[in-house]
Amino acid sequence: MILLSFIIVLMAGGIFAWIAERWNPMLSRWISLIALLFNLATAVLLWTEQTYLIERFQSSWLAKYELSWIPIFGISFNLALDGLSLLMLLLTFLLGIFAVLTSWDEIQYRIGFFHFNLLWVLAGITGVFLTMDLFLFYFFWEVMLIPMYFLIAIWGHENRRYAAYKFFIFTQASGLLMFLAILGLYFVHGNETGNYTFDYFQLLNTNFSESTGRWLMLGFLAAFIVKLPVVPFHSWLPDAHSEAPTAGSVILAGLLLKTGAYGLVRIVVPIFPDAAREIAPWAMLLGVVGILYGALLAFSQTDLKRLVAYTSVSHMGFVMLGVFAFNDLAMQGVVMQMITHGISTGALFILAGSIYERIHTRDVEQMGGFWKKMPFMGTIGLVFAMASLGLPGLGNFIAEFLTLIGSWQASHKLTILAAIGLVAGTIYSLRIVQKVFHGGEQKIRDLHDLTIREKLTLVPLAIIIIWLGVFPQSVIDTVSKSKVSPKKTEISISKSQNHLSGTSEEGGRDE
Repeated sequence: MILLSFIIVLMAGGIFAWIAERWNPMLSRWISLIALLFNLATAVLLWTEQTYLIERFQSSWLAKYELSWIPIFGISFNLALDGLSLLMLLLTFLLGIFAVLTSWDEIQYRIGFFHFNLLWVLAGITGVFLTMDLFLFYFFWEVMLIPMYFLIAIWGHENRRYAAYKFFIFTQASGLLMFLAILGLYFVHGNETGNYTFDYFQLLNTNFSESTGRWLMLGFLAAFIVKLPVVPFHSWLPDAHSEAPTAGSVILAGLLLKTGAYGLVRIVVPIFPDAAREIAPWAMLLGVVGILYGALLAFSQTDLKRLVAYTSVSHMGFVMLGVFAFNDLAMQGVVMQMITHGISTGALFILAGSIYERIHTRDVEQMGGFWKKMPFMGTIGLVFAMASLGLPGLGNFIAEFLTLIGSWQASHKLTILAAIGLVAGTIYSLRIVQKVFHGGEQKIRDLHDLTIREKLTLVPLAIIIIWLGVFPQSVIDTVSKSKVSPKKTEISISKSQNHLSGTSEEGGRDE
């Protein structure tokens, strides 16, 4: 029941926060904060007990919960938690808390409805990370969509409706393709076994022809690469980020993008190993294109939030590169990238929101010299800018280092190109520091450093990103205990790797 409680607490908290606004808007904020603190404390407790739970259940799954829902169609309320899901839940509740804190003073109208939508987005994300029934997976995938649409359309900036419509169309259209693929998998499995079910564990063993597997996999892939997002399906992201309120940007960058990465790791590779291996060269190439293209566009932006948004496009390219490299090191790098990117980019959006509250513009050309007046903000900004460029000692470096080592085993050429993206990352990250905190001092009155609430938001994130860079083993151990790929994917992928790197079966070298 503890898994079900994660979702119920968020949904019920959202409803109570909406109702509580009638008496006192401050109650809405506190209800949201308490609900997320409760879930975070529970998830941390599970994390501390994971070794005991693995030994007790003799499985990589720490907890399971199943309740028959619509048995005639093979639909059940099937939830399960392993190390990967647990890390994603910790990230969800942590960033959820900071999203509430950063919106504490920013959101001043329809506060109850804002927190309702915020908690229901987080409930949908939690459901995606927990559910082991593909019908339920699609249900929670859609639960994320509509509340986020409202967060952008109601509390966003000038072009918020355009950005909200664009976000909705991209994600809804790709989500429908995934739903068709889910139905196709359901009928293929039913025709083969006589058992029509949406159960993930049973669908893992589905056998299908090469052509059928390819088409079904592409349906899932469409939804995940749009949400990730992968170039050229990324254009909704900069608009959504630049127009969303700060809390919306934190949830978008830190969590919604990770549902796409999670789908690749949990569904595409395990259920469709042969089809995924077939497209691996092109998928890795798209990842490298995203790394370089996102970095180039990030450098060219003058809007601070759009700049940070394009860094997400670049960083998520490492996820595509690592997932389709098909080895453990790259997969560990992918999971680390999901966590560290969520923390560092979420923090950069919080900083962008704090600066906007003070000077009412996101144009970096109108910024400069802020370090003298806001040294604490400058220090925190430097930490996360260095994390974004992958400085050793910070969590992002571990993620990208592991991914590149893993991808080197699959393709030397693509790994070298991806490493060039790190150089580009250095350029746009240093540009943020130079344009915002150094350079010519702007004559802006009443600039004040971070408030206590802002420090409570940003300092813990800085501590976590440093801790992940110095002591990453706890996260890596948690990932290694999760069998994100079933047995049937643990077969030789030498042909795919050779095709990527240009080597032969006899051990020829890369040309």
